[in-house]
Amino acid sequence: MTAKLLEIQNLHKSYGATEVLKGVDCSLTKGDVVSIIGSSGSGKTTMLRCINMLEEFQGGTIRLDGEEIGYETSGSTRRRRSERDIARQRALTGMAFQQFNLFPHMTATRNVTLGLTKVKKMAHDEAVALAERWLDRVGMLARKDHFPGQLSGGQQQRVAIARAIAMNPRLMLFDEVTSALDPELVGEVLQVIKDLAADGMTMLIVTHEMRFAFEVSNRVIFMNQGRIAEEGNPREMFIAPKTERLAEFLKSSSFG
Repeated sequence: MTAKLLEIQNLHKSYGATEVLKGVDCSLTKGDVVSIIGSSGSGKTTMLRCINMLEEFQGGTIRLDGEEIGYETSGSTRRRRSERDIARQRALTGMAFQQFNLFPHMTATRNVTLGLTKVKKMAHDEAVALAERWLDRVGMLARKDHFPGQLSGGQQQRVAIARAIAMNPRLMLFDEVTSALDPELVGEVLQVIKDLAADGMTMLIVTHEMRFAFEVSNRVIFMNQGRIAEEGNPREMFIAPKTERLAEFLKSSSFG
């Protein structure tokens, strides 16, 4: 039996009196490409942010390669890990966001090398070589000396993906990475993710691009009101949804 790379059990997250995640269970094995779909406010992004501790959560456990993330639980006692330990764990995952979050005063190369030299303590020349390799991989090597302001949105997003991947994460998280892009730039970013999937990278993808989710995923999760309402093979889910709510969602989406 294949070991689980990511295991989420009974995850609960609230903002004040509003419960956003209501007992989510989910797991990924190495090489899985799982897309999370659902309406705005269903808890998709919150789930991703809990995985790398950008959000604290009130209940349940998240384990990456068997290690509990963010907290240490012993019996009924749950203790938050130190900031240093959380930073170490956060480096095990890479995350690409809706907004590119590039440093505007740094070139594409410098944006990628910063984490390699500061976090991984990699030598400068080694970091530059790795950065250029990944910039080439996402089709951005020719613009390695450009600043973010000199790049299109799609180009900035590709640099942001290269920056995350260069850190050699065990799990890559994508949060609606095309939602801030003009429609004609969406395809170039989705192609980069497809190429990474073909390489065997383990990915959890929040997306509103239904056709992309259908094509790239080996599994799809449909979230509704803070819970996983349906999960399974994309062909079965998209062609013959089991729940009325998923059927309604797909009908109103861009799939079809």
